Amino acid sequence: MVKKIYEPKLLSVLRHNKYDKKTLMSDVIAGIIVGIIALPLAIAFGIASGVTPQQGLITAIVAGFIIAAFGGTRYLIGGPTGAFIVIVAGIVNQYGMQGLIISTIMAGIMLIVMGVCRMGVIFKFIPYPIIVGFTSGIAVTIFSTQMKDFFGINAAIPSAFIPEWIAYFQHIADINWVEAAASTVCLLLIIGWGFISKKIPGSLIALVVGTIASVLLDKFAGIHLATIGTKFPELAGGMPLPSPVAPTIDMDTVRNLVSPAITIALLGAIESLLAAMVTDGVTGKHHDANSELIGEGVANIITPLFGGIPATGAIARTMANINNGGRTPIAGIIHAITLLLIFLFLMPYAIYIPLSALAAILVMVAYNMSEWRTFKYLLHGNKDDVTVLLITFFLTIIIDLKVAIEVGVVLAIVLFTRRVMQSSDITVIEADEILSSESEEVINPDDTEHLDIPAGVTVYEVNGPFFFGLANKFEEFEQRSKEVSKVHIIRMRRVPFMDSTGVNNLRNLIRRNQLRGTKVILSGVNPNVQSTLHKFGLDKVLSEGCIQPHISLALEKAREILQA
Repeated sequence: MVKKIYEPKLLSVLRHNKYDKKTLMSDVIAGIIVGIIALPLAIAFGIASGVTPQQGLITAIVAGFIIAAFGGTRYLIGGPTGAFIVIVAGIVNQYGMQGLIISTIMAGIMLIVMGVCRMGVIFKFIPYPIIVGFTSGIAVTIFSTQMKDFFGINAAIPSAFIPEWIAYFQHIADINWVEAAASTVCLLLIIGWGFISKKIPGSLIALVVGTIASVLLDKFAGIHLATIGTKFPELAGGMPLPSPVAPTIDMDTVRNLVSPAITIALLGAIESLLAAMVTDGVTGKHHDANSELIGEGVANIITPLFGGIPATGAIARTMANINNGGRTPIAGIIHAITLLLIFLFLMPYAIYIPLSALAAILVMVAYNMSEWRTFKYLLHGNKDDVTVLLITFFLTIIIDLKVAIEVGVVLAIVLFTRRVMQSSDITVIEADEILSSESEEVINPDDTEHLDIPAGVTVYEVNGPFFFGLANKFEEFEQRSKEVSKVHIIRMRRVPFMDSTGVNNLRNLIRRNQLRGTKVILSGVNPNVQSTLHKFGLDKVLSEGCIQPHISLALEKAREILQA
């Protein structure tokens, strides 16, 4: 039976599960709560990303609906996330909104291709130090960017990390202590509220209290705090629902935006699938990684047409959904509808929200993202993991997230290849070595006869996958050997598979030996490897009878060759 490439989890849940009134009420309650939780975050992420607050909300509404309706998980809540702040702000600064729209659409297409090609499983193999490295780096970067609004510094601040902090120290005298006090109070309120209630988020309380305090201070004390209205005066007339607008696309722009688009796609895939795996562990359910990638791709193609920014699964909002009783993707859809109603009826009051409250919310987001305990724990690991962790972390902070992810992916590939190669080795079997009864190659389980290796024959044992690095090891053994063997037997009973590079190198090895007059016999080749050799025509390169199922038969063939 051919497995379906794509099936939205919403469809499979409704088709295979009894969806009753009780389940619906649980989803509705969870969706409303998560929608309220998402409100301050969407606004804060929008502003921090260099776009407007309504663009952050539009992203949460449109992408939140699409990811729930078309994704591959039961519980995942989609929308703008803190991880995208750095990359979105960089794209907007360099290429403008048109560049962000085009790169997000391109990333959406890439995500769909990943899903169709069943690449979801690949992201499970990205080393944990790389994920922690760039996540912690993003957290530090978000924290850094919020210091301007947190302390009310009214000066131009560079976006690069080191120049940014140099500018902060140069403008210490320009700190607005009223803004700093407001930010500190909001931050303490967020932290303290967590001890009072887990249902209502502290970020929402800080947003409401900060806004009321800002209005009262302005009206009765003449103290003016910087607000969304002062930063975006055009919003004073309200926030109309945007109409979809197609971007102007040309090939030069597309070529320039390939790298940012890849970064958005990889970051979105990693974050959403990581969140999905966490929910699997908490709930005992299973997500469909490939369907989730396709759903994420659809969301990132449609959302920017409405002025939105890149979106992915948000782990904090997803956990809030689970903790508040969400059971199916309907909860994610209700969350999007809740935000839409807030957008339509309450957003005219958003102009009164102080930037200090949003800065405090984002500082708390940065702390929660930092994973400093995990970071500290990983520093006690092996040298390779620590090196990868620190490289990814500092690249994210000092260079940018795009470079960090690209280098991180390359490091993941290199580390994986290196570790697999370390699991493969070659040994030379000496005469009179006893056959192991545990060998898959042994014909008789009681067979423990000694190997009688005649003079002029060298037997090599390959353990693990046959990769490109092994061919050089054969040459090293030959160079150390004082005598030139007339027959080389390569035991492959413990070789589970070969890649094309390994086949090519084995072909070259056989031909080099043939030029020296040395025959090569393969022993204990399993059906999978033998099929690979046949596909590449390697069985034709070897002499007749030089692929044997057992070492004893290979030794008999070697004696025939010696006597010929």
